[in-house]
Amino acid sequence: MLLPGTFLGVWNLISIAHAREPSGLSPAWLQAHGHAQLFGWVGSFIIGIGFYSLTKVQSTLHFPVRAGWWAWALWTTGISLRWCAGVTLWHWRLLLPVSAVLELVAFGLFAHSVRRHQGNQPRSSLETWMRSVIVATFGFAVALIVNCFTSIHSAAYANTPAISHGLDQQYLVLVIWGVIVPMIWGFNARWLPIFAGFQAPDGRALLAAHSFSVVGIVVVFLQWWGIASVCLLIACLLSVHALHIWDRPDHPPKLLHIHRSFVVFVQAAYIWLIASCLLFVFAVTSDRHGGIWGASRHALTVGFVAGMVFVIAPRILPAFCGMRVLWSTRLMFWSLLLLHIGCAMRVIAEPLAYENIFVHAWRWLPASAYLELAAVTLFALNLGVTLLLPPAHLRARASAP
Repeated sequence: MLLPGTFLGVWNLISIAHAREPSGLSPAWLQAHGHAQLFGWVGSFIIGIGFYSLTKVQSTLHFPVRAGWWAWALWTTGISLRWCAGVTLWHWRLLLPVSAVLELVAFGLFAHSVRRHQGNQPRSSLETWMRSVIVATFGFAVALIVNCFTSIHSAAYANTPAISHGLDQQYLVLVIWGVIVPMIWGFNARWLPIFAGFQAPDGRALLAAHSFSVVGIVVVFLQWWGIASVCLLIACLLSVHALHIWDRPDHPPKLLHIHRSFVVFVQAAYIWLIASCLLFVFAVTSDRHGGIWGASRHALTVGFVAGMVFVIAPRILPAFCGMRVLWSTRLMFWSLLLLHIGCAMRVIAEPLAYENIFVHAWRWLPASAYLELAAVTLFALNLGVTLLLPPAHLRARASAP
């Protein structure tokens, strides 16, 4: 699910740079790219890790294998249909609502499995990371319900599968700040004290960050963008404080079988989160042609979200999938480095090009896309080979005399 959205995003950016006119590209293509990236890739990652962390780790019950496979099949089919509807426009009035319903049903299976395995555990005993993930899971449900209603409405009344630009901007804030960012905060609160040696998270500060992000989402739908930008910036700073991103660690990081730059790239992801919020504040007053908005969104989705997945996935997925060992720590480093360099080029060039400040910045945009595509390819190759190879203990046993 990583590749369809990525390839379409690269194609979109090259087309925009060639035409030097962002408004000339089909909104349906842009939204198909965004949906495939946020729901197809990151959403699949969240559901898969959620099945593992919220059931197998937190419960003595058997893993819900049947529900997991059904959720995967329905979710992947729904995402694929949505991508096809936006790109090809083939029977999109049918595919669009069907895809939304399939995604909602798949999420329902996931939520039911998680709730069943949590049992009657009292809320007062929930750890900080679980509270954060529960908040994000609720936001996930809201986002999918909104997606279902807008898809059905577009299929019935609109002339295109793309929703209006204004509603799309509001919906992106809901998905990113209501689902993905708090989900990352939650799993960071769970894993960073173990893997990076950070201090135990401050539960009150993290809850306050969630509160400000919720207020920011609500006021966005009231069209109060200035207030929303300030609320989201405060939420960002509170999360950095709550997770002790730059505080003195409690113990050395656990870097066995991963690259030693692990902690540096975790901190770099949070730099992108802060940068995206500052650009959001700046965009409210100064954006004219979408360049600053685009830079803010890219810093958030690629710099923070993708950057965090790129650094966390090589650490946890091999262990979760049969106690494997990451195939190449060098590929982990290079995928992260290329991702951050490409993101930096895009975030710098987009306001300069779109706002007609520096015309030669248009040439940087395709280069940034190629760098990010190379990063994605290395990341997928590294994890793909890791999961195809047998676990380390079986290889050691096979090679023993």
